[in-house]
Amino acid sequence: MAFPLLILSFLTLFIAYKLFQRFRFKLPPGPRPLPIVGNLYDIKPVLVRCFTEWSQVYGPIFSVYLGSHLSVVVNSAELAKEVLKDNDQQLANRNRTRQIAKFSKNGSDLIWSDYGPHYVKVRKLCTLELFSMKRLEGLRPIREDEVTSMVESIFKDCSKPENEGKAVVLREYLGMMAFLHITRLTFGKRFMDSNGVIDGQGEELKAILHNGIKLGTKKSWAEFLPWFRFFFKTENQLLAEHDALADSFTKKIMQEHTLARHKTGNTKNHFVDALLTLQKEYDLSDDTVTGLLWDMISAGMDTTTITVEWAMAELVRNPRVQQKVQEELDRVVGSDRVMTEADIPNLPYLQCVTKECFRMHPPTPLMLPHKASTNVKIGGYDIPKGATVSVNVWALARDPAVWKNPLEFRPERFQEEDIDMKGTDYRLLPFGSGRRICPGAQLAIYLVTSMLGHMLHHFTWTPPAGMKPEEMDMMEQPGTVTYMRTPLQAVPTPRLSADLFKRVAAGNV
Repeated sequence: MAFPLLILSFLTLFIAYKLFQRFRFKLPPGPRPLPIVGNLYDIKPVLVRCFTEWSQVYGPIFSVYLGSHLSVVVNSAELAKEVLKDNDQQLANRNRTRQIAKFSKNGSDLIWSDYGPHYVKVRKLCTLELFSMKRLEGLRPIREDEVTSMVESIFKDCSKPENEGKAVVLREYLGMMAFLHITRLTFGKRFMDSNGVIDGQGEELKAILHNGIKLGTKKSWAEFLPWFRFFFKTENQLLAEHDALADSFTKKIMQEHTLARHKTGNTKNHFVDALLTLQKEYDLSDDTVTGLLWDMISAGMDTTTITVEWAMAELVRNPRVQQKVQEELDRVVGSDRVMTEADIPNLPYLQCVTKECFRMHPPTPLMLPHKASTNVKIGGYDIPKGATVSVNVWALARDPAVWKNPLEFRPERFQEEDIDMKGTDYRLLPFGSGRRICPGAQLAIYLVTSMLGHMLHHFTWTPPAGMKPEEMDMMEQPGTVTYMRTPLQAVPTPRLSADLFKRVAAGNV
């Protein structure tokens, strides 16, 4: 009898609390929540599409309950400005689930820390040290090395007689490039030998990353229904084991760099060296150093792969745009050398293509949720302390009130109007805005633009044999970051002479 009474007590308390909130606060409208589960029963797998559909029913701001937790979603540029500028400081905290709290050491990193002295200190470190223009320029040879290595790999595979005219799965090449690039930037290691074989340490890291993705994409009701967490002991154990493996791997890398620095006295541009060198100056705990390193990995790997895959899908579907980029590349770069990042300022249409892709396919379409540190008002509605607010960037990009023909992939719109995508124009927010804007935005822009430029300069891309462009699957996969549901397949046809497909190795940077 005790257990049913306990459940009944919880139900009574939940209903009483919700009634209290309803009378005390003027909350945004939204779908009717059920006791305990809230709106979990009604949420569709691709969250961003579900929320965009709900915005058309309930308006540009609405409430949704994840279990008993109130989340507010805004879906217009005007409301995004209220969240990210007008009420930026009051909405600068993070809502950490049990899994995120465990992995981030309860917000010891940058991404998941609450706004306060710790966040300000770590943010300053990232802005002035890790992502300074000087460091980004110093790391440019690594970016160009890995991009040209990817191009060489595609060329070798598509040049085999048995592969003539066949499509390649682009995600395989993009994913490997992103892995090698971000691990070199973060850990100072390539984890791959000259024969293209991943070493033991690299395989260990890949296994940790794969397991992290698996744990992260698995929706757990325990995150939203804390009263039932005792049913998820196996899940808790797997999470603890994953955290221990990641910590152990990072400590080994940090020890290697510390020993090497003591032997030679030299430091390099890599993030691990920078953090270890600056640890005392910025008074960083080991947990914060570890958390920052994994922030770089998690924020820099999936997002690059996702963005370029979506961009290439749009370019395959829009041969007019692809041809226009190639004409610009031929005019500026020519056919007797390969493109470099130094060419990007002279390739304005390519830059517009990058912007248009970030507009239509932001890799984190709901951004990361902001948590209210006090009661605030957004759009005339009350947001109680402790509620989270998500900005639906995907919906902003599809708003016909601010974008002409928003569903059309048309880079020319950025020639007609110069729109910033680093947080000052609330119609276009792929990197967020305000206090929580992504500090690595410029690095992402450099890398995505370089990858697209190389892939279009070296190859012409067409759909697989027998597939029409309009038949391509352009649906998102469920998750916080939005991969294409069906990995992109396309046929590459080389445009340059074979000697220009060789990797431009950076050496010991």
